[in-house]
Amino acid sequence: MQKQNFKKSIYILPNLFTSMNLFCGYYSVLASVQLRFVEASIAILIGAVFDLLDGKIARATNTTSRFGVEFDSLADLITFGMAPALLMVLWVLEPMGRPGWLAGFLFMACGALRLARFNVSSSSSPDFEGLPIPAAAAMNVSVVLLFHRLGISPEPFKIMILVMMFGLSFCMVSSFHYKSFKNVCLLKKKTFNRLVGLILIFVAIAAEPHVFMFVAFSIYIFSGPVLTLLFYSSSKNNKEARADKGL
Repeated sequence: MQKQNFKKSIYILPNLFTSMNLFCGYYSVLASVQLRFVEASIAILIGAVFDLLDGKIARATNTTSRFGVEFDSLADLITFGMAPALLMVLWVLEPMGRPGWLAGFLFMACGALRLARFNVSSSSSPDFEGLPIPAAAAMNVSVVLLFHRLGISPEPFKIMILVMMFGLSFCMVSSFHYKSFKNVCLLKKKTFNRLVGLILIFVAIAAEPHVFMFVAFSIYIFSGPVLTLLFYSSSKNNKEARADKGL
């Protein structure tokens, strides 16, 4: 009886999208091993789309479940943890020896810690604590696609890429605050200026998608430390003001 109830508690539609996310991660790993780095990068991006959709579908249809949350985290660890780590190691970091493959392992390990912390967190804040693992993976992917678009060899930049991998790993397990876009709904009424902004973003993506993606994710990653610093400064000023008033 308990086994039957467990089977009934699994919602097909959102978990199907999670399975497609997992498939994209598997395909990316396979493509990286075969040195097809552009295909591996695109597979991770498609996995990010499925990851976004499974959550939205689960919330829209009220089919969220504990099983779905755990399954989603396992899929994310493959698609946004292991797949981009292996991609970067085989693409540029492998000739560096131990520091190279350790950077890949650290990225994957910090991604796993980030997912575990998110699952057990009871915070009601709409923002993320620590860089979301899909964003960290997308940053790696954007670098690969940008170098491919410009026809540049990554070999002269391997030290910078190594530092980037360590930096992304730190951001994932940090306490930096990152904005969440999960509750953004394009079906609700928006102002005219927002429509114009969305059209301009679409034009920028269509003109140079590789450059736009690299710039967009770079801004998002650096936004975490900046927002955290501003929040800390604001909180400190409020405490000092209250202290001056004797509160």
